[in-house]
Amino acid sequence: MFVVFLVWLFCLPSQLFKTPTSTVVESREGIMMGARIADDGQWRFPQLDSVPHRFEQSILYFEDEYFYSHPGFNPVSITKALWQNITTDSRRGGSTLTQQVIRLSRKNQKRTYFEKLIEIFQATRLEAGNSKDEILNLYVSHAPFGGNVVGLETASWRYFGIPASELSWGQSAALAVLPNAPALIFPGKNEPILKQKRDRLLLKLFQKNVIDKTTYELAIAERLPGKPMPLPEIAPHLTEKSRIEYPGERIQTTIDLSLQQKTNRIVKEHHFQLKQNQIHNLSVLILDVNTREVMAYVGNAPTTLDHNNYVDIIDKNRSTGSVLKPFLYSALLDGGELLPNMLVADVPTTVNGYSPENFDNSFNGAVPASVALSRSLNVPAVRMLQEYGLQRFYNRLHDVKLSSMDHPADYYGLSLILGGAESSLWQVTNAYAGLASTLNYFNHSSSEYRPNEFTEPTYVKNKKVDFGKKQANPSAFNAGAIYEAFTAMKEVNRPQGEENWSFFSNSQAIAWKTGTSFGFKDAWAVGVTPKYAIGVWVGNADGEGRPGLTGIEAAAPVLFDVLDVLPTTSEWFATPYDELTEAEICQKSGHLANVFCEETILEFIPKNGVKTDPCPYHQKVFLNASETARVNSSCYELSEMKQKSWFALPPVMEYYYAPLHPEYKPLPPFKNGCMQEGEKLMEFIVPKKNETILLAKDFNEATQELIFKLAHRDPERTVYWYLDSNYIGSTETFHEISVLIKPGAYLLTATDAQGNEVKQQIKVASAAN
Repeated sequence: MFVVFLVWLFCLPSQLFKTPTSTVVESREGIMMGARIADDGQWRFPQLDSVPHRFEQSILYFEDEYFYSHPGFNPVSITKALWQNITTDSRRGGSTLTQQVIRLSRKNQKRTYFEKLIEIFQATRLEAGNSKDEILNLYVSHAPFGGNVVGLETASWRYFGIPASELSWGQSAALAVLPNAPALIFPGKNEPILKQKRDRLLLKLFQKNVIDKTTYELAIAERLPGKPMPLPEIAPHLTEKSRIEYPGERIQTTIDLSLQQKTNRIVKEHHFQLKQNQIHNLSVLILDVNTREVMAYVGNAPTTLDHNNYVDIIDKNRSTGSVLKPFLYSALLDGGELLPNMLVADVPTTVNGYSPENFDNSFNGAVPASVALSRSLNVPAVRMLQEYGLQRFYNRLHDVKLSSMDHPADYYGLSLILGGAESSLWQVTNAYAGLASTLNYFNHSSSEYRPNEFTEPTYVKNKKVDFGKKQANPSAFNAGAIYEAFTAMKEVNRPQGEENWSFFSNSQAIAWKTGTSFGFKDAWAVGVTPKYAIGVWVGNADGEGRPGLTGIEAAAPVLFDVLDVLPTTSEWFATPYDELTEAEICQKSGHLANVFCEETILEFIPKNGVKTDPCPYHQKVFLNASETARVNSSCYELSEMKQKSWFALPPVMEYYYAPLHPEYKPLPPFKNGCMQEGEKLMEFIVPKKNETILLAKDFNEATQELIFKLAHRDPERTVYWYLDSNYIGSTETFHEISVLIKPGAYLLTATDAQGNEVKQQIKVASAAN
C-alpha cells in the first residue's frame, strides 16, 4: 500500500500542461487589443483567473453536475456508463471534468479501460492538490472548441468577438456543448445538431431554476456561433512587440484604449491624404511624461504589404533631421555659454569643407538664439555646435539615452545637428519626455533631480519605471536650461489651421520641434506638455524621398490632431526659480548688458548664464557735431565731439541683418583724415573661410569665372582687389567681382581707398578633381 501511495503522490507532473499559449495583449482597462497564435498553431489563450458564472453553470449541468461533490471521479456515472457499454452497442462516457482535465493533459490518449483507470488515479491526486475552482479553470482553459480554437476565452473571442465575462446564457450554453463535440463547429453545417444540444442544455438550466423563463426564451432565440471572427487588431505592432518580448503571456499594457483608438483614426485619416503624394508610412508614440508609460502606440499606417505595413517604425533608426537642436540649445544654456535670446550669427559658413544652409537658402545676419531654435535655422545650429564642441555634445546625447548613435562623434561631424545621425521615434520621444520629467520633478520636489530621468519607457501595466533616488545634480541638463528651451519651442509657428491657437481657451500649449532629413526622406514632429510627450514620424519605410515630406507639412498636422484628443489642461511648466537668476540684459543683443547698452531689461536666465561675456555689439563712438561721421582726437576738436552709444554688428552679419531690420543704423563712416586703428571694416562673404572653391564648367566644357564678394561698412568706398600681388579690378557700392582663374592656392586681398585691407588664403580646385 505504501508503494501505491508513493506512486499516487508523485503521479502528476509539476506542470500539468506544457503546451504553448498565445500572446494576448490588453489595454490598461483589461480589454483585449490583439493576440498572436501559439507556437503550435493553436489559438490557446493563457489561463483565466476565474471562470465566468454563466459558463460555469452551463458546463457543470452539461458535463458534470456533481463536480463540487465527487473526489475526482463519479462512481455512479462510471457504473452506468460501464453497464451501457457492455449491454448495448452505444457508447457512453462517465468521465468527470477532473478526469477530462487529466485526459487533455495526456494528449487525449486512446480510450481504453486501462487508460480510464489511469485517469481516475491521477484525477484523485489532482483533486487532492487543487481546489475545485482551479480544476474547473484548467478544464475551461484547455478544452477544445473546434478547429484550432482551445480554451473558453479564445472561443469567446473567435466565435462571438467578446471576452468570456460578457457571454450571454445562450452563448455560454452553445460553447459549453462544444468540448464534447468540437466538430459541430463548421460554418454552414451541423447547425441543427448544435442548436438541439444547446437548447436541451438551456431547458435543463431552466428546469433546474438556474435561469428564469424570460432568460430561457431569449437565450434559445440567440444565434449560433459560425465562422470564426477575426481578433481585434487595435495596436498590431505593439502586439507583435509583446509576442517577441513576452511570448505566450497575457500582457496588460499601459495603453489607454480610447486614446489608442482616437490615434488610430487620426493616423488613418492622415495616411489617406499622405498616400496621394506616395507617402505611405506613419507612426505615432504617446508617453506619459511623469510615469513614462506608453499611452498610445501606432507602429505604422494602415497601408498594404507593398508598402511595408508590417514594419514597426517606432523602434527603427531614421535620420533625425533637426529634432536634436533643443538638446544643443539646452546644453549651451546649461553650460553658461549662451543666453536665451543672445544674438547668434547666421551668415555663410564653411567648416572643414562643410557648408550648412538654412531651409530657405537665406541668411539673417544675426538672430536671437531662441528664434534660431523656433525657426530651426541650420547655420546658427552648426556654428553653435562647433562652439560647444562636437564630442562634448555627442556625450550629452548619450546622457539622454540616444544610444543608437553608436559611431564615434567624428563619424557624424557637424552634420550631427542637422540629421547626420540616426535615432528611433522611441528614443527621441523618450528623450523629450525626460526633459519634461526633469523639469516637473525639480518643481514638485525640493529643487532636486533624479539620476534616471531618461530611463526606458514601459508599456506593461504595474511595471514601474525606476527613476532613482533624489540627488542634487541633473542627469543631463538643469531645469533652468530646459525651461528656457521649452519656452522657445512653445513659440514655434504652428501648421496651417493652428496659427491662432493662443486665442482659444481650450487650446493647449506645447513645446515642439519638427525635423526633416536630407532628401525629404523623414519628417518628424515631437512635442511635450507637462503631462504628455508625443512623437510623430512620417515617410516611406524603404527610404524613398518625396516632395513635401517635411516636418511642418507632413508630421506637424498629425502632432496637433493628437494633441487635440488628449485631456485638455491649461497648465504650463512651472518656472524653476531655484535654477534661474535675475540679470540685466541688453534688449537688442540678448547679452548681459554692458555700460553702453541704452535699452536693458531685467530677465531670469539660467544661473550659469552670468559667466557669458557682456554685450560685444554696443560700443561708445565719437561723432562730429552733425553726427554724420565718426571722429577722434587725431582729426577733430575734443570740445566739439559728441559721445554716443551705438549698436553695431560685424560687417558680414550687418550685410545680411540690415536689410531685414529697417531700424538698424550702420555706424557712420570716419571723417576723412581720421585714424581708424583696430576696427574691422571689411569681411569676405565669398569665399568663406576654410572653403575649397571648385571651378564649374558650362555645357561647352568651358571653365566659368569665380565670383568674390565682400561686405564693407561704408559701401560707397572703392575697393581694390588682388590675387597674390596681381591687381584684378575695383568695385563700388556692390562689392562683387568675377575673375577667370586656374586651380591653385592664392592670397586674396581687398584694399579700400583709405588703405584698410582684408586678406584670406584660398584654394581653387577643378571640378573634375
